[in-house]
Amino acid sequence: MNQTIILCAEGLSIGYAKKSVAAHLNLTLSAGELVCLLGQNGAGKSTLIRTLAGMQAPLGGRTLVMGQDVRKLDARTLAQRLSVVLTERVDAGALTVYDLVALGRYPYTDWTSRLQEDDKAAVARAIEAVGAADLAYRPVGELSDGERQKVMIARALAQEPALMILDEPTAFLDLPRRAEIMFLLRDLARTSGRAILLSTHDLDLALRTADRVCLLANGRLTEGAPEDLVLSGAFASAFQNEGVTFNVSEGAFHVERPHPTPIKLIGSGIYRVWTLRALERAGFAVVENCVDCVEVTAGSHGVRYQVQRGGQSREYDTIYALLAGLRG
Repeated sequence: MNQTIILCAEGLSIGYAKKSVAAHLNLTLSAGELVCLLGQNGAGKSTLIRTLAGMQAPLGGRTLVMGQDVRKLDARTLAQRLSVVLTERVDAGALTVYDLVALGRYPYTDWTSRLQEDDKAAVARAIEAVGAADLAYRPVGELSDGERQKVMIARALAQEPALMILDEPTAFLDLPRRAEIMFLLRDLARTSGRAILLSTHDLDLALRTADRVCLLANGRLTEGAPEDLVLSGAFASAFQNEGVTFNVSEGAFHVERPHPTPIKLIGSGIYRVWTLRALERAGFAVVENCVDCVEVTAGSHGVRYQVQRGGQSREYDTIYALLAGLRG
């Protein structure tokens, strides 16, 4: 990975009206790197994003983009180095996709805003990069949320910045579109050599796509590879809440339930995997060994699910029927 430093935050303190949200934060982003900013609601992720982008003054410290303080760069130079995609929905009026993406070239055009050939080429590359070539001449108002988000990313790409910052780019999207956008951003970082920082609540996708994760919790920033933060316990600690635990083995959160019924699960392969998930979702506690507990056998001898309870045996064809029988 190219280790050229694109962004460097030094001793950054963030907040509003001298009320600090987090202080003494240090962060670097390298070229070709996708970094996900995670934290609970109210941790200060959006405040940090806006401060790093120069949209909000820091309470202390500074942010350097390509070695220069963002607060001291003129608007045109800053826009050539840094692009921002915010959560707020943009009213594009009657603009087509091409017209909206072309707005990303404003840092390079003169007072007439006329696109030159290199500008047109940059717009075309940006639209192609997000897989939106077939949308180029459609009105933005007719697009789905997922398509619109692609277009907003294309506009940011058209600026040809060294750094892209995105605040909750997958908010309001369904699961397939969220995954598509996250993997798109990962691939853009690697193929274009840009540094990309995004905040997100999609914890699972962040763990699967990010080169590095930054956890903002209790006014502190902890960073590292997703796996390092999981193994160190930092990830579980950042999202610790009453009744919610992070399962390191599964990389998933679980809601604790009082006095769950113990289940001994027998079996292997895909039936065991999905039966285990279903039992835990339904509030049962799957244990290795227990005395006089309910025993479930998944996917053996042509029988999908067999339950032994109180000396009696029952068989079920589906997980839905199995769960209903266990509750009965």
